[in-house]
Amino acid sequence: MFTIKSPGVYHHQSGLLSRVGELVAPFSSRIAVLTSPRAWAAVQSTLPASLKKADVQFDVHLLEGECTSDAIAYHRHEIAQHGVHFVLGVGGGRVMDCAKAVADGLDNGQVATLPTIAATCAGWSPISILYNEQGGHQGTLVLQRMPEMVLVDSDVIARSDVRYLKAGIVDALAKWYEFQPYLAKNNDNLALNLKIQAAALAKDTFVQWGEQALHDNAEQRVTRALQKVIDANIALAGLANSMRDDSPSPGVAHAIHNCMTYLPELHDWLHGEKVGYGLRLQSLLARGDGSVDPDLLTHLQRNGAPVRLPVAEARYAELAKTLSETFKFPEASAALLPFSLTPEAIRHAVLATQYSA
Repeated sequence: MFTIKSPGVYHHQSGLLSRVGELVAPFSSRIAVLTSPRAWAAVQSTLPASLKKADVQFDVHLLEGECTSDAIAYHRHEIAQHGVHFVLGVGGGRVMDCAKAVADGLDNGQVATLPTIAATCAGWSPISILYNEQGGHQGTLVLQRMPEMVLVDSDVIARSDVRYLKAGIVDALAKWYEFQPYLAKNNDNLALNLKIQAAALAKDTFVQWGEQALHDNAEQRVTRALQKVIDANIALAGLANSMRDDSPSPGVAHAIHNCMTYLPELHDWLHGEKVGYGLRLQSLLARGDGSVDPDLLTHLQRNGAPVRLPVAEARYAELAKTLSETFKFPEASAALLPFSLTPEAIRHAVLATQYSA
């Protein structure tokens, strides 16, 4: 079986926030806005007025923790009580995933996403990632319904911390580095080849526009470079995740990320920063000679991805053991990769990063 699941419409425009009301109004005259305190502060000067101008009534629901099963159930209950079926998710990845999951369980539920940062492809992605209250990865919810709209205002994202854009670049880059190795034993797979084509477009975008986009974001300027990179982080990375078939190709770096979410020392690392460290480990595993792919290394360094765990020597060995023992990966998918994912190989890869500069 081969499927492509994508949003109904992807809108990206400078100043789009002022048009959200007119875009949402055809779907419903009453909506729930699911957001976080920080994200709401980023849009509060424009979004409420846009909704009111279009005669769209709204209630604001705040997600103040992780995207957990309990949080999804709570917000779904609160929203359903008001007879609302349309959810507008406004924020980062946690909010996007929670909003999508909430709407997915409502009767005739619909959702639109409005990312306020470009740190992941969650606004587009056909899945929601679930965590526990401490931020530990719990699993993946495959959505039955995709967002009706992804609404991206580059003015809003330009005002966000450049660290988020860097993390989003690394997360999007990961799609290419994670999917490409599967070609060694599965090169005639249509879904895989389409994933890689979308991921390659994103990678090419970062080569051409990445450095300029980071500079422009740091200066809070909306430019062609910044808009190109925003599209790569959200749309191209999301598209790479939209193709599915009977031969899953999970990402090694993302699987490593999932283990890392349980380490308290890494709680402050962004999703893309953990994935970046995972890419470094994947490269060590693939090359087998203690070196990292120079091309990958350039991307990781340019985007500030962590190169080592922020702990002392004694703790490093403990964490290497923990990561190697808690790493989970489907056996059938591991068999399609041209390198080993044994606990011992992973432990050695983690230890190899200890003295990285």
